Amino acid sequence: MTNNYDNYSSDQIQVLEGLDPVRKRPGMYIGSTGQEGLHHLITEVVNNSMDEAIGGFASHIKLVFTEYGSAIVYDNGRGIPYDIKKGYGVSALELAYTKLHAGGKFGGGGYKVSSGLHGVGASVVNALSKWCRVVVKRGPNTVIQEYENGGHVVRPVEKIDPSKPKTISKLKSAPWGIDLTTFNYDTGTVVEFMPDDTIFETTNFDFKYFLNQLREYAYLTAGIKFELEDHRTGQQYTYHFEGGVKAYLTALNRNKTVLNPKVYHVKKDYDDVTVEAALQYNDSFTENVLTFANHLKNSEGGTHLTGFRTALTKCVNDYARKAGYLKEKDANLSGDDLREGLTAVISVSLDSASLQFEGQTKAKLGNTNVRVAVESVIKESLETFFNENPKDAQAIIEKNILALKARMAAKAARDTVIRKTALEGSGVLPGKLADCSKKDAEKTEIFIVEGDSAGGSAKQGRNREYQAILPIFGKILNTERARLDKIVDSDKFKALIIAIGAGIGEQYNPAKVRYGKIILMADADVDGMHIVSLYLTFFYRHMPELIQEGHIFVAVPPLYKAVWGKEKRYLFDDRDREKFLKTPEGQKAVTQRFKGLGEMNADELWETTMNPETRRLKQINVADASRADEVFTMLMGEEVAPRKRFIQTHAKQANLDIT
Repeated sequence: MTNNYDNYSSDQIQVLEGLDPVRKRPGMYIGSTGQEGLHHLITEVVNNSMDEAIGGFASHIKLVFTEYGSAIVYDNGRGIPYDIKKGYGVSALELAYTKLHAGGKFGGGGYKVSSGLHGVGASVVNALSKWCRVVVKRGPNTVIQEYENGGHVVRPVEKIDPSKPKTISKLKSAPWGIDLTTFNYDTGTVVEFMPDDTIFETTNFDFKYFLNQLREYAYLTAGIKFELEDHRTGQQYTYHFEGGVKAYLTALNRNKTVLNPKVYHVKKDYDDVTVEAALQYNDSFTENVLTFANHLKNSEGGTHLTGFRTALTKCVNDYARKAGYLKEKDANLSGDDLREGLTAVISVSLDSASLQFEGQTKAKLGNTNVRVAVESVIKESLETFFNENPKDAQAIIEKNILALKARMAAKAARDTVIRKTALEGSGVLPGKLADCSKKDAEKTEIFIVEGDSAGGSAKQGRNREYQAILPIFGKILNTERARLDKIVDSDKFKALIIAIGAGIGEQYNPAKVRYGKIILMADADVDGMHIVSLYLTFFYRHMPELIQEGHIFVAVPPLYKAVWGKEKRYLFDDRDREKFLKTPEGQKAVTQRFKGLGEMNADELWETTMNPETRRLKQINVADASRADEVFTMLMGEEVAPRKRFIQTHAKQANLDIT
């Protein structure tokens, strides 16, 4: 091997100063530069306000999306200190927004309970913004500081007149000021920033995402008022809940038939951990458990979830045996049996100095002492709940025992039905499946096509090297109210499960997924939307890993074809059509409405819906599992009233297909 060390010297060693490391490697700090990372910026600022609220210093938090594309977060907390920090020669405010690992969350007395670990939240937001400004009100004084181009100070801390309707901006790229009259408190902090479009793939904030987030925060911090305004659309919402976690759980089960009318709820300190939890069962077949640590959602669970499940399993089995629901010869109920129909919220609070998350995005809690605390608190209080509420305990345990029987039936169904198929290695794929020649899942895709005629066109038009086609005729079973044994016995689902290849339920193995993209392709009308909804219900309830791993997509076929002379254009919805008809081409074109995919020939289907260079695909993800659970329950469940209310509310937005 040639020694080239002479070409590698100190000249090649870079030292990133200030906030440069954040701009150089943003993914290390916010997870990604996509919309998820963009949203993380607001979450960091809002969480700083949440820390004030949890500490008892703030009672009102407001998030505003401006017509300019910036975001503003207001809180009526104590206001960030702006006095000069000894040894640094600059204000504490400037340190917090321009230096990594500077903040009040390292055990210095600023906060006992907070979401921050590393003191990088405010400075990261500043680093990844075109510009940022902070206004602080502390008693009679109001100050402002402004930054530009990734956190460079362009306006030192400066006192301003709080009586003026708007602050005076010194930013050339943001000449408008912040209207302080809309949030008139004696103390507080206001942060406005414009995300840097040279760093982020998109700078368009999703209003619905934060609508869900602030609603969640309002439940977790009983008594705190949250406002959300979108000046781009004129939408305004206010959340203010007094019931806390218990009210949250009731809302999660709002459209479901509950089995134990009395909600189990506990809030108790154990050593240095405050544990709050609420639990209630419903008659569905799915689990919805949400976990939080210091008000941050832990989407991947962690030690608090482990402690909860351990305590729940032990308490249910102990009571079931004591009350005679389980006989001596009976096996214990498993954790899987207890999850069917379970809705729960677990929230823990602890000293921020000891908080341990896996990664900067804090998706999974790692504190072992939290597991012990949650397990101890839940075990003791749930035993008392069962003893004091025997009818509720009976309803829960009967549900668990029924789940056990169903699980055994599903296992038997898999053994007898699926083992005879490709899932257990026979190698026999569904007869209607037109497979592709490539075997590398990362480079292949399968189209689940509604209808034999559309399936025929898709088979002729596809790229056989990497595109597989599985035609399925007619509407499939609504799996919102179906157990696994019934699903795997359905010919349509059996073919789909076999084609995907990864198994289902306990048998699911991500390494065996045969296609990187699983694309649902149905007509661009009401029936097609219904069919897609049925498939998404199936995947969300019974193969959620496929959604979580980014495998599920929906094709977007055109609704119209416009032809003029030798030219043509495909129009994907009525808005496309109306816009096109106003142009010179549209006025001389003949517009044809497709009745379905089967009307397209193979070339048209390839050009509009299957060709990766020209097609439109929607990737399905679940950013907010609890909201998704609520929507699926409302639209696909047995309760008619919530669905009726939804239809009445959104009737004017419906795209009706009347012939």
